[in-house]
Amino acid sequence: MPAKNSVTIVEVSPRDGLQNEDNILSVDDRVKLILLAAKAGARRIEAVSFINPNRVPQMAHAEEVVSLTRSVLAANKLETKLIGLVLNERGFQRALSCSVDEINCVVVASKTFNQRNQNATPDETMRQIESMAGEARKAKIPLSLTIAASFGCPFEGETDPEFVAELAARGKDLGAFEIALADTIGVASPLDITQRFERAIAQAPDVQWRCHFHNTRNTGMANAYAALQVGVTVLDASIGGIGGCPFAPAATGNICTEDLVYMLNRMGIAAGFNIEKLCEITRWLEKKLEKPPPGMVWRAGGFPKARA
Repeated sequence: MPAKNSVTIVEVSPRDGLQNEDNILSVDDRVKLILLAAKAGARRIEAVSFINPNRVPQMAHAEEVVSLTRSVLAANKLETKLIGLVLNERGFQRALSCSVDEINCVVVASKTFNQRNQNATPDETMRQIESMAGEARKAKIPLSLTIAASFGCPFEGETDPEFVAELAARGKDLGAFEIALADTIGVASPLDITQRFERAIAQAPDVQWRCHFHNTRNTGMANAYAALQVGVTVLDASIGGIGGCPFAPAATGNICTEDLVYMLNRMGIAAGFNIEKLCEITRWLEKKLEKPPPGMVWRAGGFPKARA
């Protein structure tokens, strides 16, 4: 279990949650989602992706979302860090121009998937990220690295654990303050989590580790528990369990924030979220997306239930 008996949850519903939905939320609704998440307890939110809107129209107007969100967070006296995801140098420069609090870069542990996702080889992407890291240091903006498809690729099958560890080592060397292993298509088992992290931590000690799990095959929460067992203290999650990757076939939703918070609370691990508020947001998302989100706790409620 985490040594400090607490876990940081990075809320990703405004980015990874919305990017694969058929209903495209307005800028105002995206800002509202971020504000509601912050009011529910989120202190790190992946708010936007600086990607070509022709490829992912759900993520258009990223700069406007960041600007408006900063205003509403300040008006509500909420100290929540906004994270911007970037896939290339162009996206990185956009992120710098609107002064997000953190920049999250992505490399895929699969040559085919990285080519489809970023139009480059993993080595080319890592060299780009090395350059970005230098600029980020000068701008005093923390930079993290997500290694996507760390546990499996929809095009190549099993991902090489040694290659994942190699990418993690390169991420540490270029100065990433945090490295995330992502199960982008939801194929991992708890044993995979333990084995991959043993290799990755050995190659890149002394960094902050994060996990990004999808619940495509209903193993997401078990994998989150396994990550806690190996000492990971930062987990991505999405309110309602919404989400998916538009470039990975059948990559359905992220692990659900309120489900994860419920599990952590029952284990005596602090996460800092209000479950009731999270469930209210999920019900709001159900109306906006015109379909029920896949999470569970928003349907059943917490336990024990408050008496009337």
